[in-house]
Order: sequence, then C-alpha cells, then structure tokens
Amino acid sequence: MLSDVGSTKLNDKLNDLPLSPGVYFYKDKDGNIIYIGKAAKLRARVRQYFQKTRYKDPKTVALVNEIADLEWMVVDSELDALFLEAELIRRYLPKYNILLRDDKSLVYIRIDIDSDYPTVSFTRRPIDDGARYFGPYTSKYTIMQALKLLRRVFPYATQKSSAHKRPGLHYYLGLDPGLEDGRTSLDDYRANLRRLISYIEGNRVGLIRELERDMARAAKAREFERAAKIRDQLNHLNRLSVQIVFSDKEFIDLAKDEGMAQLVDLLSLKSYPKRIEGYDISHMQGSDVVASMVVFTNGVSNKTQYRKFKTKNDINNDFFNMNETIKRRFSPARLKSWNSSLPPDLVLIDGGKGQLDAAIKARDERGQVNVPFIGLAKREEQIVIDIDRSNVTLNHMVMRGLGGHAIQSDQFILVSLPKSSNLIKLLQRIRDESHRFAVSYHSTLKTRRMSSSSLEQIPGIGPKTKKRLLSEFGSLKGIALASDQDLTKIVGKVKAQAIRRAL
Repeated sequence: MLSDVGSTKLNDKLNDLPLSPGVYFYKDKDGNIIYIGKAAKLRARVRQYFQKTRYKDPKTVALVNEIADLEWMVVDSELDALFLEAELIRRYLPKYNILLRDDKSLVYIRIDIDSDYPTVSFTRRPIDDGARYFGPYTSKYTIMQALKLLRRVFPYATQKSSAHKRPGLHYYLGLDPGLEDGRTSLDDYRANLRRLISYIEGNRVGLIRELERDMARAAKAREFERAAKIRDQLNHLNRLSVQIVFSDKEFIDLAKDEGMAQLVDLLSLKSYPKRIEGYDISHMQGSDVVASMVVFTNGVSNKTQYRKFKTKNDINNDFFNMNETIKRRFSPARLKSWNSSLPPDLVLIDGGKGQLDAAIKARDERGQVNVPFIGLAKREEQIVIDIDRSNVTLNHMVMRGLGGHAIQSDQFILVSLPKSSNLIKLLQRIRDESHRFAVSYHSTLKTRRMSSSSLEQIPGIGPKTKKRLLSEFGSLKGIALASDQDLTKIVGKVKAQAIRRAL
C-alpha cells in the first residue's frame, strides 16, 4: 500500500515505472536532485519508499518528505545501473546520498598495473600508492560478481603467489595469467589488464574493435596460436555482452540529465550535444608542451575517443599552443581519418577570453564556423562566450533562474553560475578531465626526457640502446629497478654493469 505522496504528478510517475533495471532520481520542490539510486526493477524498488507498512529510518523518512518529483533512466542490466549510479553520484553529489551513505560500506576496485606483479583487489580506503582505483561502489558483492565474470575474459592475479615457480589452480582454470613460471610475460599481462580497465570504464565497443584488429594482424603474421587466443577472448566477450552489457550511453535519455538540460536551455542550443570535446594545454615554462582532447558522449566520458597532441614547437604561449591544437584537430586529414570524430556538437576550452579567441580563430580557419565554442575560466569558474563567434545565444531568463548573472567584457560575455548548479558541475568535470589527461601526457614526456638525458651520460649507451631500454622498462626508475639478468638480456653484461654503476 502506497502512502499519500502529495502529488498527482508524482503518483502518475510511480504508476508508470517500468520493471526494468535502471537509475532513479528524486527531486525536491525546486527541481534539485536530492538522491540517486539504482534498481534491478525500477517499479519495485522506487515504490518501496512510499509504502506505509515498510519501516524507514529517520533519514529515509526525511528524504521521502522532501521528494516532489522523480525521473529515471532505463539501462540494459543491473551492472549497467551499478556503474551509472556511481558516475552520476560523483557528478551531482546529491545531499541524501551523502547523508544516507555509510562510508564503511563503500568499496573500490584496486589495480596496481605498474607493479612487478600486478594484482586486482578490493579496498575500502584508496591511498596514493600509484595503483589505479575505480569507484566508490556501494555493493562489494555486486562488484565481485562483475569481476568474477570478467576474469574469465581477462585473467588476473588477486595476490602474489608464494609458489613462484609453479602455477596454481586458478591458472589451469583460465583465471590467472601464470606469471610465476613465465606462462605469460609481464608486458602481455599488463596489456591484458589495460583491456580489463578499458572494459570497467565502459569502453566495450572500442575494446572489441581493438581485439578484432589484433586477431587479424596475428593471423596475417601466421601467429595462429595467438590469433586463436584472441578469438576465444572475443567469444567470451560476446557471450558476456548477452548477460551483462555495460551501458553504451547512447541509449540514455539526455533530457533526464539535469546538467545537459541546463546547458541546452542556457545556451539556446538546437539539440542536446551528444558529443562534447574538451581541450587543455600543459607544459612547464614552455618545455614538453602538450594538449589534450577529451570526449564526453551524452554527458559521460568516452575514453576510446580521447586524443593527445605534442606541439610542433615548445613555446611558452598558451594562446599560440591552443590555436595550433585546434587547427590540427580540425584538419581535413583528421576529419577524414577519425571516422568517429566528426565535428563535435560543442567544444569546451579550458581557459578565459584569450584561449577561447585563439581556439575560435583556428576553428574558423579550418572552415568549421558552425561548431559552438565556449570557455570555462579557472579562477571564477565563469562560462566564457564570444558574442559573435561562439554560435550560442545566452538565455538570460534561464541564467537568472539558475541564480546566475553575466557581465560583458569587450566582445565576450562572462557568465557566473552557482558552483552547486548541475551545469557547472558538468562543465567542471569535462574541464578537469581534459586537465588531468594533458598533465598526465606532459609528465610522461618530461620523465622520458629526463631519463634520456641521464642515460646519455652513461659511457657506451647510444641512442639505439637508450631507445631499447626505455621501450623495455618504461622509465629511468624502471631501468634502475630492473634485475641484472633483465638488463644483461637487453644490452649485454658490460653495458648492464655500466648502467648499474651509474644508477
């Protein structure tokens, strides 16, 4: 029996709930999202909140009393709902998800892919130890079930075995890579873990395409055993996709994403921007200058579409570097070769008036004048709009409704919205991801350059040897930690001893 929920509109929606898995949103009278949850059957789960006979703790009672409206997204499986719920909670931070959350129940997936014996495990408290963490998730059991299925496709170790020279039972069951006795190499194992990570991040389609390409290459090179192994992985993946399909996001109703809806209304966009690209520049006083392009499909990051750029010249000028990056992105060659990277529906530039102006000039030179461009200035988190060239129209009524205001500076409009608004959270998420991706690439190049310069000072180590060492061990630290046996295998005993003395 349902209690009186105080709204004919809400009652009608409760009656319309499907028996499908999905994610639901509770909203207050002002339309703010106050709670996000997941359900194996939306109708059964959501209606439980309003049953008179069902016991509810005081916090849940307070939540129910504030509910004025609800929305939901239907997905393909319970695990789709699990991963999508975590993504949306991180984005919107609804107040009752914080109030009702028991921190002891949260769990993260931990993958220490860069260690000498990578493992996949679970933890309650992530730490800064160099491992990759995914989560948090509210159900350890559900995540364990997901990883149990994925382990048959991407075998991994859960702990370092004490029997270093003998594979355990899990290897013979096809669940462990067999690193102990050399049944697989460390490089191959890490490549396998990268694919597992890609799957966890929702890149199933891109991963299947990658495996198909690798299988074709292996067959062409007459590496039939390797091709057969990849074929088996693909078969497992296809069977898995029938049971559990991570959401491809294209099927999500964008109108139910508050941040996207506010974005469309504020900028008077003709339709929901299915593809948003974010750009940022990273360098250290003009050295190792790089740029990032991140892609958000339907408001969710799509890592298979990310791209990184190394500028042709190291120049300490963000305007110049942004201009070069956008020119390269919209070059005819890239528009043709990046089949899935056609002109985006919206571009977000990390920066203020100068960066946006430089980006728009590059866009126009490439003949893509119809693509909307906006900026997000870091200091005040202001949305930056070029009055004549951004290809958007600011809706002042929507802006005031969101509690914002605008000022005009030269040919630009600077829009300030409350930092708690879903729109700002969405733009910040895109901007922060482009910044993270750029900084990560910059750090890689910087480390590689420092490693190269240190190696060049070692007698007998030339460019070719240096290249082989970095290719094998990844960095100067990796070379320093390598065993004498591994170094000798790559460069010979004499050079290995010289490297050991120098490092």
